[in-house]
Amino acid sequence: MRELGKLEERIKNDGVTALKAGDKRRREALSSFVAALKKARIDAGSGTSTEDQELTVLKREAKRREESAAIYEANARPELAEQERFEAELLATYMPEQLTSDELTALIEAAVTATSAETARDMGKVMGALKAQIAGRADGKVVSDMVRARLGG
Repeated sequence: MRELGKLEERIKNDGVTALKAGDKRRREALSSFVAALKKARIDAGSGTSTEDQELTVLKREAKRREESAAIYEANARPELAEQERFEAELLATYMPEQLTSDELTALIEAAVTATSAETARDMGKVMGALKAQIAGRADGKVVSDMVRARLGG
């Protein structure tokens, strides 16, 4: 039997709870999240997935829903946009708390010091040092931009 990741297991259990409560909208959304996690696990060719892998999938799913909501709004389909926003908000409840700008700045400063980074050429070292600390807790593009600015690139 394949072992489910912690988040997948939690989402699956929440789906059962929603089913028992008769909350069709929530159950369907949770089922789609489980399907996305299962597909990623199968595509990776492993029977298990790490929490980082699960968070990557959930972040991608949240981003898709936010983009879809914007498209639906632009095309005067507010009911579909609202459903996409509902699902994005539901996904957010399974994500770790996001780092504040101040927390992120402090982590970047610590990583710059730890890696003795001085120029934009050292950006890879800094990003590598930050990767584990920020996994799922900050947008990679934002972090990259902040590191580049800090290193004068």
